[in-house]
Formats: sequence, C-alpha cells, structure tokens
Amino acid sequence: MTSGTFGFRAYTLFDTLLWIACLNVLWIVFTVLGGVVLGVGPSTVAAHVLVRDKVRGNAVPLIRRFAREYFKNFAKGNALGLPVLVVAVALTLNWGYFSAGWDLGSQVASAAILVAVLFAAGAVCYLFPMFARYQLPLAQYFVMSSRFAMRHLAGTAILLFVTAAAVFACRSLPGLVPFFGVGAWLYVTGWLCDRFFTANDEAMASAVAASETAVATTPTTPVKEGSFV
Repeated sequence: MTSGTFGFRAYTLFDTLLWIACLNVLWIVFTVLGGVVLGVGPSTVAAHVLVRDKVRGNAVPLIRRFAREYFKNFAKGNALGLPVLVVAVALTLNWGYFSAGWDLGSQVASAAILVAVLFAAGAVCYLFPMFARYQLPLAQYFVMSSRFAMRHLAGTAILLFVTAAAVFACRSLPGLVPFFGVGAWLYVTGWLCDRFFTANDEAMASAVAASETAVATTPTTPVKEGSFV
C-alpha cells in the first residue's frame, strides 16, 4: 500500500484507533488491578511510555510492554499519582464548600480555587509525559511540569482544551469511556507534549549553541589596571 494514498491513511487511522482502544482497556484493567487509588498512577505512567513509543514510530508488544512498565514504575507512578489525587480531592471539596456560598468571600475563594484547578490541570497534563521522556529526581517532575505550564501558556491552553473536550465527550457519550475515554486523552496529550518538549529542547540547544558561538567569536579586550570597564 503506497504511503500518502487514501487507503494508507484510512488504514493508519483505524490502526491508531484500535491501538487507542487497547490502551484504554489496559489502563482501566491495570488501574482496577491496583485498587484504583494505587493503580491510576502506574497505569498512567505505563500508558505515556507506550504513547511516546507510538508517536515516534516504535512498534512494541502493547500488553507485554504495558505490564512491564506498570510493575517497573509502580512505586514511582504512585509517588507521582497519589499527590495528584490528594490535590484533586482537596480542590474538589473546597470548590464544593465555597461555591455553595453567596457572600463575597465565598465567591472570591471559588474564583481562586478555579484558577488553582486550571493551573494544576495544566501541570498534570505535562507531568506524566515528562516522566516518560526525562530522567529527573521525582520531586523535580512536579517543579518542572509546573514551570513548563507557566512558561508555555499557549501549549497549556491547548492541553486544557483537549482535556475539557475529552470530559465533555465522555459525559455526553458514556459509551465511549470503556473504549476511548481515557485512551484518546492519553494519546492526544502525549502526542502534543512530545511535540512541545521537542520544540523546547531544540530551542534551548540553539540558544546554547548561539551563546557558545558568541563567546568564541567575541574578541578579548585588554583591561587597564585600575579600570572597571
């Protein structure tokens, strides 16, 4: 089948959809296997490792690789996932409490919580893809994902839009959840983050190269004794 033809594109599309559906099922199964609370973090880590391989064109056995990454990163996945769950529960409870009030203080608190939710959601969108790509101390993933979310607001806005669209689609069509609900979100956000990280790495490499070139080509000016120039 020739690349670029309609048949090839259709085959690629359906192959990707089937892959996403399988990823979705695996994410649900392994999340339940970990008792949900202790399964969601490792499942998300394993999913993003596979998504990174997929978007780079590396074909790997889906079930075997998912299981290997799940158990390999079980502790680290929970070290990332449990704080996210705690923050999500805290923000949800506070939103429910303050949004029920009609006084000015409650409304201001509700607005502040909404901003915190958007920021946390944006950082989480980068958190697990960053773990799948970079080797950092665990605490640094939270710091770096938060910084990346703040410094790349356009990308963060896109990820938040994708997340909102996924939530809306799952609420409107609950039948999508067992097949595409989480898997599609993982795939799209993982694909986008891979592009964002690549662009950022290339920009940083170019900046470093330009800085080194400027230093190498700058003539050395002799400094007179007693001068601050």
